Formats: sequence, C-alpha cells, structure tokens
Amino acid sequence: MLNFITKEESFLKNPYTELTIGMMRTGILGFGGGPSVIPLIRHEAVSRYHWLDDDEFGDTLAIANTLPGPIATKMAAYLGYKLKGWPGAIVSVASHVLPSCIAMVFLIAFINVLSNSAMISNMIAAVMPVVAVMLGQMAYEFGEKAVKGLGKVLGITFFAISFLLLQVISLHPGIVIMMFLLYGAFHYKLKDRLKNKKTDSKEESA
Repeated sequence: MLNFITKEESFLKNPYTELTIGMMRTGILGFGGGPSVIPLIRHEAVSRYHWLDDDEFGDTLAIANTLPGPIATKMAAYLGYKLKGWPGAIVSVASHVLPSCIAMVFLIAFINVLSNSAMISNMIAAVMPVVAVMLGQMAYEFGEKAVKGLGKVLGITFFAISFLLLQVISLHPGIVIMMFLLYGAFHYKLKDRLKNKKTDSKEESA
C-alpha cells in the first residue's frame, strides 16, 4: 500500500505530469482565449506548482507580449522549456492546445446549432464576470508591484502614459511594452545617479 502511494505521488510530482495536467486545465477552462487565459496560467505556474515566482512571471509575460503569436501558447512554451527544455516545451504547448482542438473538431458538426443556442450564449455571458474579476485581480497585483518598484509618482505617471498610448493613440501593445522595458533597463541607473547628485549637492552646501 505504501509502495503504491509512493509511486502515485512520484508520478504526480513528475514535471511532465505537472505540465500536462496544468496546461490541460488552462486550455480547457480558458474561456475567450488571449488575456483571459493568463490568470489561469499564473495560478498553475506560480500558486499551484511554484515553477516560478510572481516577478519572473510578470517579466516573462511582458517579454512574451512583445513577440508575435498567441500569448497563451508562448507562455506554455516558456514554462515547458524552463522545466524540461525542448521536450517540456512541446508537451506543455500540446497539452494546452490539443483539448480545445479536439473539442472543436468534435463539435464542428453541431456548430450551426450551438452558434444560435440561447443556452450557450447565456453560459458564455455568465462566465464573463469571473474572467473579468480574475483579470482585475492580476492587474491590481501587478500594479501594486509596479508602484512599489517605481514609487507612487512614477508608477501613476506610467499608468497614465500607458493608458494614453494604448487607448487614446491606439499604439500596438508590443511597442509600448518595448518602450517601458527599455526604460526599466536603465531605471535603477538613473535613480542611483539622481541620488549621487543629491548627496554631492548636500556635501557641497555643507
């Protein structure tokens, strides 16, 4: 009995098993695709399996957004590669994509019926608030970390600039992310220079 439990536990803790189960969950439960799947991937990667921490997840998400292609598959590929290299990346992406693909092929015969079904429309409408709350929760946590890292004034300023560039000017998100990544690379150097200048001016005045 103990031997069976040990084998079962070791199977469940296997990286390939974790990747398969975790990415299948995100693929099956990710209504709407795109950004709505990200909170689910974050839950699996950060909260459930601890493949990476929140900061690394945020950095990976930012970089992934600058690259072409669906965000969910890019994140799945990165997580798989981080754990088990190229084989892990293939397993992770396949586990995320295949359940939806198989379901779509199976349901293609009923597509005309389902597209006009009031029940299906109501199901999708009912799940949208849940997706909105998950996105809002993740946005709040990322925003809180941004303010802590940059400071209140600079953090709020960057939120305003981001809103202006994305919503008003309608600049591509990849370009905006690249701009902020470039600034972030030099942020602490600029911060140190300003501190040094302040200390030098205080010493001169003294």
